[in-house]
Amino acid sequence: MTTKSRTPVSRTLTTSSGRSMSRAAGLVRPAARELALVLVGTATLALLGQVALPLPFTPVPVTLGTFAALGVGSVLGSRRGMASALVLALLAAAGVPVLAGWSAGVTASFGYVLGYTLAAGVAGRGALGWSRSSEGGAGSVARRALVLGATMLLASALVYVPGLLWLRLATGASWAATVGMGLAPFVVGDLLKSLAVAGLVPVRSIWR
Repeated sequence: MTTKSRTPVSRTLTTSSGRSMSRAAGLVRPAARELALVLVGTATLALLGQVALPLPFTPVPVTLGTFAALGVGSVLGSRRGMASALVLALLAAAGVPVLAGWSAGVTASFGYVLGYTLAAGVAGRGALGWSRSSEGGAGSVARRALVLGATMLLASALVYVPGLLWLRLATGASWAATVGMGLAPFVVGDLLKSLAVAGLVPVRSIWR
């Protein structure tokens, strides 16, 4: 009688333990995948950010950082894109050389790095909106393309909010000088980058 009463209990415990391990594995795998995607996004931001052109009159270089932030947000989505940009900023602040020229630190241009988080978030929303409207057939292609382009321009512009504020605090320059150093030289380039990413989003949707 004693042996018979223990066997079901043992089997129950084994089954329960197996189910718990399966549930744990089911939670670990998606978390690991999410982490991997975020790190890939961070690596993309760091690598594309190395395409840089220093300017003699400003501590802010011309880079592909904004293009990378828009692209990462569009491909990975808002949440992952923002997380990727945030990891980049944390690594740079911790002294890891992930910024332009393989530099690091909280420099005068660090505000733009923080702005990548905003840009990636808005770009991700724009790409998602395009995908949903394409699947649902809502509106004409021209209208949806216009909305997508405007969203990417907004995402690019948001980089300047923390970028200019940080630059002014770091340099002590006037607002006129700050705009001359941190906005005017980059407007045309960021306009082109925004339109380029907006043009790539529909191609990505077709490819998928």
